[in-house]
This record gives sequence, C-alpha cells and structure tokens, in this order.
Amino acid sequence: MSDDETAIRDLVATWMQASRQGDTDTVLGLMTDDVVFMVPGHEPFGKAAFLAASESMKGMRMESKSEIRELQVIGGWAYARNFIEVTMTPPGGDQPIRRSGYTLTLFRKEADGRWLLARDANLLTPA
Repeated sequence: MSDDETAIRDLVATWMQASRQGDTDTVLGLMTDDVVFMVPGHEPFGKAAFLAASESMKGMRMESKSEIRELQVIGGWAYARNFIEVTMTPPGGDQPIRRSGYTLTLFRKEADGRWLLARDANLLTPA
C-alpha cells in the first residue's frame, strides 16, 4: 500500500471516529473549502450546509463502521468506493435510525501534501 493510500485510509478512519465523537471541527478540517456533497433527494451542498446539518444533530449518539471496497490514487486525486453502516440514536434513547449503503468519494491532495475530501456522493438508505 502506498503512502497516499495509507493517508486516505487514515483520513476516513479519522472522519468516522470524529463523527462518532461529535467532533465537527475535526471533520470540517478533513474537507476542502470547495467540498460538494450529494445525497438522494437534495441539491448538492457544501461545507456551510454540512456544518448546519451537523449542528442540528447535536446530542445524537452515532455508531458507524466503514469498509473501503476500492481505493485508487491518480496523481493529485483519488477516489474511494466505501460501504458504510450508521446507527443514530436521538437523545433519550428513542428509536434509532439505521442507514447503510455506498459512497463514492473524491479526495484531493493539497499543496501541503495533505489529502482532503473534495466530493462525496452518499447513497445510504434506511437499513
């Protein structure tokens, strides 16, 4: 495995861990300023909308796991096909929300050598 592949796998692991901990600042630091997210039924959105959505989910307990099924580095860009399972439990332990499915994520290598998430197509559906 190349250093770039290792760095991208570490980024994904850090993203998942920070998300479970509700650490939005760390997650935001793993994405480019011009990031674009695509989810079914919604217009593509960027970093500000991601932050707003994250803020609206404060207090939710999240459990997740991810499995990168394919990872390719092509120069200063890379893509990953990932299978994700997420369970979100509202405060008070109400009925958990379970979602699973695939994502297709593009990463960009920045001038400082860091890999950041630049585009993400999230195809998770109710499990």
